[in-house]
Amino acid sequence: MKKVILISTIISFCVSFAIGIVVSLTVLSCTNTKKAEKAAEEAKAAIEAAAAEAAAKAVPEYTLQELPMAELSNFAKDKDGWITIFDGKTFNGWRGYGRADVPKAWIIDGGAIHIKGSGEGEAGAKDGGDIVFAHKLKNYEFEFEWKVAKGSNSGVLYLIQEVEGQPSYISAPEYQVLDNDNHPDAKLGKDGNRQSASLYDMIPAKPQNAKAIGEWNKGKILSYKGTIIHYQNGEAVVEYHLWTQQWTDMLQASKFSQDKWPLAFELLNNCGGKNHEGLIGFQDHGDDVWFRNLKIKLLD
Repeated sequence: MKKVILISTIISFCVSFAIGIVVSLTVLSCTNTKKAEKAAEEAKAAIEAAAAEAAAKAVPEYTLQELPMAELSNFAKDKDGWITIFDGKTFNGWRGYGRADVPKAWIIDGGAIHIKGSGEGEAGAKDGGDIVFAHKLKNYEFEFEWKVAKGSNSGVLYLIQEVEGQPSYISAPEYQVLDNDNHPDAKLGKDGNRQSASLYDMIPAKPQNAKAIGEWNKGKILSYKGTIIHYQNGEAVVEYHLWTQQWTDMLQASKFSQDKWPLAFELLNNCGGKNHEGLIGFQDHGDDVWFRNLKIKLLD
């Protein structure tokens, strides 16, 4: 496991040192004792306030998990370079997020990966939770098909880092999978940015061309050197660029802002970690959703 150390101890030491210097300089620069004391107290209060603000924005300690990974060489590749990562029969290469096995709530159903709806909300099933394809990807295209039952919600997450004790979406952007007509999330957020194929809670998919419930939709995610494009049913519907000021500004305007969720902001703002790579995965949101025809093409 890789641990990120909390920096509050360093901040505390620096603040204490700064307070001592400021107070000393203030006293030396004032000939009137009362004025000196007042100035010193004001200086101390100002520094402590600044320190409190800095501490609030400090990133909490977190641990990255190190779990089994799959070898892409074990998967079939066609003449155009597309690698099939789900054979329609087994979970070879797949496992639960943050675990070595596949949660029992996920089954193979008619050649598709199916999360059985629990009705208990996100990861609420007895043995549920998100699943991932256990190979870190950097520059690639990922093609997939998805369909939902009435009122269902899920998502395709990418550049996932497995953070101990935290959900997958704390570090990963999400391609939303949703019944736009019946799930309440479709009307939340802003300008439809929680509808299918949207960058969840940040950029709405335009045009919104999802098919009716029970019908298969074709999705694709392109990730190349920070450029991300979402496709839905043959059309590019979202484009944005990671590790830019645009990306930081979008995070700050979302539920993942530095003030609302400091750890999520830190991980997403540095999406993919130091190597700019991560896992792809499917979300268990407590609803019936199916995925099939899963394949990737490396662009490195």
